[in-house]
Amino acid sequence: MAFKAAFLAHAPDADSQKHRCMIETGKYKLFVVVVKNQNEALKECKSLVEKEGIHAIMLCPGFTHKDIAKIVETVGEKVSVNVARGDGPSTRIAIEVMQREGWFPGK
Repeated sequence: MAFKAAFLAHAPDADSQKHRCMIETGKYKLFVVVVKNQNEALKECKSLVEKEGIHAIMLCPGFTHKDIAKIVETVGEKVSVNVARGDGPSTRIAIEVMQREGWFPGK
């Protein structure tokens, strides 16, 4: 049996049905899904747990503490939920690129 994990990231132009993939080694199965917003993230997490038997969910730094809590509530206590966080300089670098690419309208 393979360990099954999912990585979710945000993008303002994401189409979660189109922007997804799966990588499998035999002992590890990784699903990657890019979502537009929290509602899509909740839907995808629930579906991946129910349909694929996901053991762990990894989230990009764009998920807030409240978002994470809602995901934990949605998937239940038997699924590991982890969040990628960078240090101050790394976060600044990522935000500068995201701003330049138009991720934050009106700023």
